[in-house]
Amino acid sequence: MSRYRRLLTGPTYFFTVVAYRRRPIFCDSALRTALRDAIATVRRTRPFSVDAWVLLPDHMHCIWTLPEDDHAYSIRWAEIKRYVSSWCRPKLRSPNLLTQAALDRRESTIWQRRFWEHQIRDENDFEKHMDYIHFNPVKHGFVKSVREWPHSTFHRHVRGGVYVGDWGGSPGISEMLIE
Repeated sequence: MSRYRRLLTGPTYFFTVVAYRRRPIFCDSALRTALRDAIATVRRTRPFSVDAWVLLPDHMHCIWTLPEDDHAYSIRWAEIKRYVSSWCRPKLRSPNLLTQAALDRRESTIWQRRFWEHQIRDENDFEKHMDYIHFNPVKHGFVKSVREWPHSTFHRHVRGGVYVGDWGGSPGISEMLIE
């Protein structure tokens, strides 16, 4: 297990966000750049910390901590999705995938409409979700060890001493993380 310890200071959430129709677009370099820029833009007016993140081809997981007494994560996600959609629309919009109702609402073909969230309850819950996020590329068979996946905060946490570099590469760890 990781050695991640911190004091939960504000509302902390785990999110799963999925690409529209599970299209494998999230590791596209243009989308990654737009997502990084969108997060920076939103954080200037609606701050939050990114505790963990992993981008997989068709979905992403992350943990955010918001300021004390601020639970407006939906507004942040709406702004991030809107920025990314506008920046990536010419490249990733596929109107042929949309229903007429979705076309009328000018929806994107980047994002699934909703996302899943879970409020982190305590340090143990936080640690389990951190490990789940970072192990996800191995779980899905994209790599054999966590360190091989480039689109993850795992590398930042190795540099910070939270994880050892070979964490998540040993046989049997998937049974511990996936219940």
